[in-house]
Amino acid sequence: MEQTILSVLNQEYPNLEYIIIDGGSTDSSSDIIAKYSKKLHYWVSEPDKGMYDAINKGFSRSSGTIMCWINSDDVLWEGSLNYIAKKFTANKKMHWLQGLPSVINEKEELILQREHVFSPWFFYLSEHRKHFSFIQQESTFWTRELWNKAGGTLNLEYKMAADFDLWMRFFRHQILYCSKKQLAAFRVREGQKSSDKKGYLKEVEQALKSNFNKLPRYKKIHFFLFKFYSKIANILPWSIFKMFKRKWIVQMMDSPKWID
Repeated sequence: MEQTILSVLNQEYPNLEYIIIDGGSTDSSSDIIAKYSKKLHYWVSEPDKGMYDAINKGFSRSSGTIMCWINSDDVLWEGSLNYIAKKFTANKKMHWLQGLPSVINEKEELILQREHVFSPWFFYLSEHRKHFSFIQQESTFWTRELWNKAGGTLNLEYKMAADFDLWMRFFRHQILYCSKKQLAAFRVREGQKSSDKKGYLKEVEQALKSNFNKLPRYKKIHFFLFKFYSKIANILPWSIFKMFKRKWIVQMMDSPKWID
């Protein structure tokens, strides 16, 4: 936990509104938080209804125009908050942004970086099942305006994938921008809840079904037409169907919006 706190405070970002919600830990967590209490906007250690309930509590105490959350094992990368503030200020059309997905181990060593996932159709077309790639929560930042448009809360029906549900709600309002700069890192540790891939995928499918049902009719038609042409193109070797498949892929898989 202390490494996570320091990764935020050491950013030395002048307009930081840092809120820590601890679920009433019985270890040394509250002592560590208290150590930095003068630099925090708010903190509390009390029982809650789970991780996402705690995060909702924190956001309800916040007022900043750019939002994110980071869990107690993970870290923000050096200079990320100043970079984020600069990019959101310069581009008023951008309402959420994902940095380069990155993973570290318990020794703070960088062990993995992968390509971004930037399109909702990647998930609606079940590509995530082939690659187990998702939008990295630690590296994702968004505006309060988008947060409010998407409901202003994490859905507590989910125990593991409320972040995924939030992204799918964001997609209904704004496109996702991507940066090739590392902004944060997810830490791999033995026994963590995120290692339950089967449980996570089950909630992802639940979120996909719920959000797909709320898409505009023309997008649903677009999706089913793509699925139809894709199936034919896989069965028949005719070049005409191959051409159709490529065109539909281009239209369905949105082009990424890159920032420097």
